[in-house]
Amino acid sequence: SSHKTQQHRFVCPYSCDRHFPLCSSSVSLFPAAGSFFFSFVNSEMGAKGRKKSITKKLKKGASELSASSVSKDKAADFLPLEGGPARKLPDTEVRESKATILYIGRIPHGFYENEMEGFFKQFGTIKRLRLARNKKTGKSKHFGFIEFESPEVVKVVADTMHNYLLFEHLLQVRLIPPEHVHPRLWKGVNRWYKPLDWVKIERKHQDKERTLEEHNKLVGEILKRDKKRRKRIEAAGIDYECPEMVGAIQAAPKKIRFTD
Repeated sequence: SSHKTQQHRFVCPYSCDRHFPLCSSSVSLFPAAGSFFFSFVNSEMGAKGRKKSITKKLKKGASELSASSVSKDKAADFLPLEGGPARKLPDTEVRESKATILYIGRIPHGFYENEMEGFFKQFGTIKRLRLARNKKTGKSKHFGFIEFESPEVVKVVADTMHNYLLFEHLLQVRLIPPEHVHPRLWKGVNRWYKPLDWVKIERKHQDKERTLEEHNKLVGEILKRDKKRRKRIEAAGIDYECPEMVGAIQAAPKKIRFTD
């Protein structure tokens, strides 16, 4: 062509050693082809640049992680989710348990102080033993406490006897830390339990002195219950003649307190 053309040289993205000229007039003559070519070249070069930058960042992060990682003898405990170097938790000392008292729950009926001492002394020496009882009736509350001399024995008993089936009851055995022991836990434990004489108590209740009104009320309740019993016997079709109540026809008892 008569006019001057400006030469441009481009590198082919598929071959590093292939160069070819492109004049500005050809680009002006074919604007669509030229824009397509420039956009194609730019996109190819942009993808390569992004790939190089990503590879560079990965290498940099790997080097930082390897430099900040802990040694082999002290392995990291966890890796943070937000990224960054691995972390090591501070070492904590394992404290030995000094508990010597056991709580025993769900104690069956009949398994009292003597039976508990005879059973649990096979593990070791028992210092103190207490079974919780009702203060009024003296009946067992089905839980108690045992203190051994050695903490090792206490741990063995807790591991062995927990959920142990005894008389259709699963024993619940747990350690009590020293800081959770109540200061009055062993109060009165040396006074051995003496069962109540319920026969003596009932005899005293029946033989107490009553007023004339109290005595008539007592006899009236007895006659009322006897009358209901006779009706049930007749309704059942049984031919039976019940004897008369002696207290209804005899004189007033001697233990009646008359008021002035």
